[in-house]
Amino acid sequence: MLRVQPEPETPQRGRRGPGALTPPAWKMAAPGPRGEERERSQDVFLAFHRNLDFVRKFMKPLLIGELAPEEPSQDHSKNSQITEDFRALRKTAEDMNLFKSNHLFFLLYLAHIIIMESIAWFTIFYFGNGWIATVITAFILATSQAQAGWLQHDYGHLSVYKKSTWNHIAHKFMIGHLKGASANWWNHRHFQHHAKPNIFHKDPDVNMLHVFVLGKWQPIEYGKKKLKYLPYNHQHEYFFLIGPPLLIPLYFQYQIIMSMIVHRDWVDLAWAISYYARFFITYIPFYGVLGAIIFLNFIRFLESHWFVWVTQMNHIVMEIDQEPYRDWFSSQLVATCNVEQSFFNDWFSGHLNFQIEHHLFPTMPRHNLHKVAPLVRSLCAKHGIEYQQKPLLQALQDIIRSLRQSGQLWLDAYLHK
Repeated sequence: MLRVQPEPETPQRGRRGPGALTPPAWKMAAPGPRGEERERSQDVFLAFHRNLDFVRKFMKPLLIGELAPEEPSQDHSKNSQITEDFRALRKTAEDMNLFKSNHLFFLLYLAHIIIMESIAWFTIFYFGNGWIATVITAFILATSQAQAGWLQHDYGHLSVYKKSTWNHIAHKFMIGHLKGASANWWNHRHFQHHAKPNIFHKDPDVNMLHVFVLGKWQPIEYGKKKLKYLPYNHQHEYFFLIGPPLLIPLYFQYQIIMSMIVHRDWVDLAWAISYYARFFITYIPFYGVLGAIIFLNFIRFLESHWFVWVTQMNHIVMEIDQEPYRDWFSSQLVATCNVEQSFFNDWFSGHLNFQIEHHLFPTMPRHNLHKVAPLVRSLCAKHGIEYQQKPLLQALQDIIRSLRQSGQLWLDAYLHK
């Protein structure tokens, strides 16, 4: 039975872009009649929003009712004790000021990106556009692009400024002007991933368009149904040819451009155009139009390798399955793993080597993730939940191992073994 309540009489709002509110705001947290208490009881809601009062204004018109207590729910797999302990952990992190950012850290991070861009231009200006100078410059620019990607990620998660508005403005600059991408496209895609990591049909990052089969469930299903879009038992080999090289320069680039045009996202499009205008004004004098286009795509090609290996080492090796309806803490732990801390690992991965902590506390500034890690590890030990952490090289190797295992599962099912 569904107890339906009339919607509040709220003036109709204009159409908002997909980045106006992060998806968990409207997917996960419609407030019930107990208002604030109900919202605060939802770990997902707390994880994604800094200003609950502001977000609540947009939630009230979405309320259509509340499931009666006697009705069946999907909460049977959720551990109430883990949930209670995790909320206590979050309160401890708040008391330790771990959600407070160091603005100097992010300013210096932006400065080192601008310095790399300047060095790249000076290299071509001083040494000319020969092969050696061009390759060196491409690697420098690919590095700056990768680091700009990690920095826009911070602003996209509202983890830099206290006010969400300032984060959104800075995010559009970082991802638009520094990278030529769309903030709204990123928000819509990335927050679905965070809300339901490694869940088929809910996490877009595991939607492989039949190119790869992941985890244990999907390859067996494909095998039983005799689906063979590609020879998946060799996916750990062709991954090197179509995974890292093509994700950003081909797939993401197409998605971003189409998203801005289809959704008429003219603000993001203007920011993206400012990036391309800056790039071509800078490098057409050295390479010409065609040469500058080739140069840009070579940079994207290099950056794509960096991005794919770093992002997949934390997720693709973990459980990938259908929705199990776990509590927030458990759902993040089974889908994420960490890489050991070092100055290089922190810089190389944009602190995503602390993927577990980042998924549990998306709005926590990355420079504080290592401080909350011992508390998370302790809670895992208390409840017998595995806390996976590994060396960087092992994490990268595990990507291939995971693809090989999934491919073999597909082949066995395909051959009726």
